[in-house]
Amino acid sequence: MQKIMVLGGGGREHAIAWKLAQSAEVAEVICVPGNPGTAEEPKCRNLDLSPVISADVVAAAHAAGVSLVVIGPEAPLVAGVADALRRSGIAVFGPNAAAARLEGSKAFAKEFMERHGIPTAAYGRFTAFGPGQEFLQTCALPIVVKADGLASGKGVVIAQTRAEAEEALQRFLAWGPVLLEEFLEGEEASFIAILSDGQVLPLAGSQDHKRLRDGDEGPNTGGMGAYSPTPVLDTAMSERVRREIMQPMARALQQEGLSYRGFLYAGLMMTASGPKVLEFNCRLGDPETQPLLFRLRSDLYPVLQAAASADPLPATLDWDPRTALCVVLAAPGYPDAVQSGSVILGLPQAEAENGKVFHAGTRRQDGGIVTAGGRVLGVTTLGDSVAQAQQRAYALAARIRWPGKQLRQDIGWRARNRA
Repeated sequence: MQKIMVLGGGGREHAIAWKLAQSAEVAEVICVPGNPGTAEEPKCRNLDLSPVISADVVAAAHAAGVSLVVIGPEAPLVAGVADALRRSGIAVFGPNAAAARLEGSKAFAKEFMERHGIPTAAYGRFTAFGPGQEFLQTCALPIVVKADGLASGKGVVIAQTRAEAEEALQRFLAWGPVLLEEFLEGEEASFIAILSDGQVLPLAGSQDHKRLRDGDEGPNTGGMGAYSPTPVLDTAMSERVRREIMQPMARALQQEGLSYRGFLYAGLMMTASGPKVLEFNCRLGDPETQPLLFRLRSDLYPVLQAAASADPLPATLDWDPRTALCVVLAAPGYPDAVQSGSVILGLPQAEAENGKVFHAGTRRQDGGIVTAGGRVLGVTTLGDSVAQAQQRAYALAARIRWPGKQLRQDIGWRARNRA
């Protein structure tokens, strides 16, 4: 029986810990720091290490006798926590800092894709306003403005006018380099695979909803909901993405001496000329994780352990054929000036028959649960169709309340429109 450590305290990590705890091979999942949701899961306990420093994580992992550490968020990966754990002799699921630059620097990722012929949008990189402004005069509109570093999914503006693009360019330059990127037309999708030193094991396809409001209106967020499977990534297209993007990426990482053992997330635009990469993340998506793991029938632990050890991966995974759908409940003010501290009422005392509420931004206070972040909860359900999963998710979400709760009412709308 194994002890596992999961780093992170969001909805993605709640779902990972919940799934790992279901394994007959796992005795305990230690969540660092976890959240009120993980604290209530069978075989899970929270351990608060604040801030997350590599030396503290290494010491805690050895003290607890864990055999595997799964790193959920991007910041510890970019900071090299995986490197420190591996040097200490503990198996880690998550890429090292050098490979995590694929997410930590959008410029690094674009240059990497250019070197290896991975399909993506044309772009320019700028560190000063003047050259960027000149470049904008040559670009068609709309144009995408991206902060180069980590921005929690919010460092992107799709500018409809040059004035809007210049404002975003000026604002993002305060953080560091900025990319000005060709706008790609099409439908977005999320394709995630497990990589282990050249091996590629695709997960099921999913589709996120980045904009705050219905109909994909409003500002970009970290994600307001997701569902899986998605029609835009059918069997043929998923195989094409594996062949044209994921397998070449796995080979390229090896060619450049980058050992990659973790999730690789490709945010795709399905254009008329084929799939193109919008971004790479070095982790499971959030909120894609919740519906993906809700559908996964395979035991997650031995797969992650094999990947962390560079052992052979299974050829495929077993997926529930039904649709899983996650609706994010967000705090008032999100994604800008988030208002926290409201008492959450109506949380289910037990898991629904076809549903689960994953905690993302919550904390325990005075015997209750209060909001403590922008994205607060991920209400996730299974259904025989997208419509049934929607109905179940929104019925469950309606029972949960606090002042100013935000949610989209149309998660899965593209699949519904195709039906």
